[in-house]
Amino acid sequence: MFRTLFASVAAALMLVAAVSAQGDKKSAFNKAELETYVRHLWVIPQTMGVSIGDPTASDVPGLQEVRVKITQGQASQEVTLYTTKDGSKIIQGNAYDVNFNPFKKDLEKLKTQFQPSLGTPGATVVLVLFSDMQCPFCKQEAQMLRQNLIANYPTQVRLYFIDFPLESLHPWAKAAAIGGRCVFRQDPKAFWEYHDWMYGHQESTTPENLKEIISIWAKDRKDIDALQLTQCMDTKATEAEVKNEQAEGAVLGIEGTPTLFVNGRRMVNSVEWPSLKAVIDNEIEYQKIAKNAGEDCGCDLQLSVPGLPQQGVSPVKKK
Repeated sequence: MFRTLFASVAAALMLVAAVSAQGDKKSAFNKAELETYVRHLWVIPQTMGVSIGDPTASDVPGLQEVRVKITQGQASQEVTLYTTKDGSKIIQGNAYDVNFNPFKKDLEKLKTQFQPSLGTPGATVVLVLFSDMQCPFCKQEAQMLRQNLIANYPTQVRLYFIDFPLESLHPWAKAAAIGGRCVFRQDPKAFWEYHDWMYGHQESTTPENLKEIISIWAKDRKDIDALQLTQCMDTKATEAEVKNEQAEGAVLGIEGTPTLFVNGRRMVNSVEWPSLKAVIDNEIEYQKIAKNAGEDCGCDLQLSVPGLPQQGVSPVKKK
């Protein structure tokens, strides 16, 4: 009898120990536990915010995806983690399907219709630049691109400019972007002269004298109606276009400027010309075989026209 009772007590204790051990196990699906873990992993101080997203389906079989957003003031950064189904393991990094372009996700989100462009339609390499006219690093990149890009690749590249003013940091950047869109409405070619002028006068421009700086540029131009430009800026007629550009950048997870995409390859911060040239040369050679990016990739190009029924064709090849 005592032996039976002892065995029963021992079994009960083992069961309690097992349940207790399971209860001690941490899970990536517990947001508080995951926050504590990544704060230690990445040495994130308490002065920075950490928010954990809900787990979602992943492209990788057997794994789920969790987004971790780190914030400090207006600055932020997102990190994608992959988790095992039981929540016991996390993997940091990018997952690629070797059957598709490695930059497919970003390529599908990049929209270049009705954006200022330079270079050759149908080019092998497409560069999409998200920029801020008050950002000093953007100025460096803009000057580098203008001096080198078309001179070295007169037919093989096309550059698109997209406004991404960082309003919390740069008080006149959005107004300058609105002005640029007003210029583009009047004469697309004149936009690039406006672009060069604004970056060239960046240091002397303030929120108070911005309109004067722009008026000086427009005053003697035959292709720009200065009065119409002023009215366009005063009424913020192109503000919705700038907000749409900002929204597209947010969808791409852009957190700073300049951010440059080269056939979908993301290059953040200011890029030196030798590094960019190496990427472009590599892409030109690769696309001779791959043909899965650029404007000459054999993709179906679709013009976005309001009110016209769309056929669901992506402007970039999905493979």
